[in-house]
Amino acid sequence: MPCYRCGARQTDPVRGASPWQRGVRNESQVLICPDCQRLHDLDLDSCSTCGSTALICRLGEVECRSCGAVWLARTSETLDPAPVAPPPGLSAEVEAALNRVLGRA
Repeated sequence: MPCYRCGARQTDPVRGASPWQRGVRNESQVLICPDCQRLHDLDLDSCSTCGSTALICRLGEVECRSCGAVWLARTSETLDPAPVAPPPGLSAEVEAALNRVLGRA
């Protein structure tokens, strides 16, 4: 899953905690790369109870990690999201990775 702001993709992590951050935007889980985390306005969803942006989204629910509030996420039909284009060069990278794994020349 790429960064929702810039489209950068995660690479294989080194040992330890990942520098990437999770967030919730439009009631969907998103990843935020280390460069975009430096921005002050990430436009993430916030908890209506405590205002925190430390949210997680799973199985159709959004949970606040600060206060524990839980609510149902709206369905994709009500959100009508704009289509997201894959990052440039993604298909070529996937093809190259498959060729390496499958031993193709």
